[in-house]
Amino acid sequence: MKKTQFLLLALVFGVVYSCRENDTFSEETAGQKEVHGKTVDVTHHDGRPFTTGASPYAKFVAGPGGSVLMQGFYWDVPDGGNWWNTVKGKLTDWSNAGIGAVWLPPASKAQNGPYSMGYDPTDYYDFGNYNQNGSIETRFGSRAELEALITKAHAENMQVYADIVINHNSGGQSEYNPYVGSNTWTNFSGVASGKFPRSYNDFYKNSYGNNDEGSFGGFPDLCHANPYVQQWLWGRDDSLGKYYKNVMKFDGWRFDYVKGFGPWVVNTWNSNVGGFSVGELWDSNVNTLEWWANNANSSVFDFAAYYKMDEAFDNGNLNVLNDDMMWKRNPFKAVTFVANHDTDIIYNKMLAYAYILTHEGYPTIFYRDYEEWLNKERLNNLIWIHNNKATGTTSILYTDNDEYITRRNGYNGNPGLVVYINNSSSWQERWIQTNWTSQQIKDFTGSSSWYPTTQSDKWVKIQCAPKSYSVWSLNQ
Repeated sequence: MKKTQFLLLALVFGVVYSCRENDTFSEETAGQKEVHGKTVDVTHHDGRPFTTGASPYAKFVAGPGGSVLMQGFYWDVPDGGNWWNTVKGKLTDWSNAGIGAVWLPPASKAQNGPYSMGYDPTDYYDFGNYNQNGSIETRFGSRAELEALITKAHAENMQVYADIVINHNSGGQSEYNPYVGSNTWTNFSGVASGKFPRSYNDFYKNSYGNNDEGSFGGFPDLCHANPYVQQWLWGRDDSLGKYYKNVMKFDGWRFDYVKGFGPWVVNTWNSNVGGFSVGELWDSNVNTLEWWANNANSSVFDFAAYYKMDEAFDNGNLNVLNDDMMWKRNPFKAVTFVANHDTDIIYNKMLAYAYILTHEGYPTIFYRDYEEWLNKERLNNLIWIHNNKATGTTSILYTDNDEYITRRNGYNGNPGLVVYINNSSSWQERWIQTNWTSQQIKDFTGSSSWYPTTQSDKWVKIQCAPKSYSVWSLNQ
């Protein structure tokens, strides 16, 4: 072959290859990776962070990236009445790490007394100070210990959220129920606190109807359509919501099993009581999550993101992180998580925490992940990155089966970041476009020793270790 023919063919090949490399979406030959190389602006707003609102008790002020929530329990924490003291003893360290709020398990006396995790509530106003259901204290401790925990949290500039179970009750006495023609366990007239006594007409089926949106486990299903129930939940000065907020000093609410009642219930609670709220709507359909959050005027746990992270990090397809999630629909109503007391399916958890702690929404840390199972130093580093660098809207820069790169675009003078997640078994490098012109950047996780300088066109090469992540921002 003549030299001129070789050069001509090489030039043609180079042009074709260059076009292929710059294609916004390329699907390579069978067996190779699917690649998404087009920058996609995922969210569109003014860049402000997630806010949990002001607390009248805590001096809490979120960092530029917002706040981080700690789930302060797991299923079947040790019984014996010491849990409130256990959590209280960790609050200073959590606050120093940058955690801004703690979510506590249901605090009131339940049917199983000293052994219950609280999700079978009997007396909403018994916080471990009445002798009923087999004990004075709850599984977690006494009312005095709970109040000491809340006071300590506020002193550490942390908010405290109560787990609220208002779909169903348990532990009532048997009574004849004319609506079913037999006896039901719906007589709560003898609750020791004397507050919110209930009878068969306060549960379905009753004079208000046969059922509402959902029942749970055969427990008596509380009727929110009954004005008497509404008054005790949020209307009266000593209603459940106002008592928890004004007397017990809780700052917000995690509503359990919201599939069991209409979103108007949480909406009305919020408008009458106030405080931060998030609903447990266990559904991976982002349309359902968004519908509920809008109608409840509340945040919602982002189960859509949860299941996508499992598919991405455990099943080797990071491209699914391009799919829809609640934090993309509305980052100001999305509470993200990697595990909780009910479900724990993600194996590659550090990659998942790197995802939620660099992305939009309100990230939650699971107690056992932080205190027992994962590397606390690495989690603390991600919490610091979230609070100080994870600012602004989100743009996805690159994904394939093993790699995912996203840019946070900064807000109010904060430069934002670029996060690189690598699920492959080898080091990876990519050229990406930043928002920074001719400035030195570094990896704030410390994994990479590179200190590259962005080009005049804002492009720069970054790297990521195998089965790990790196987080890049201005070296300042």
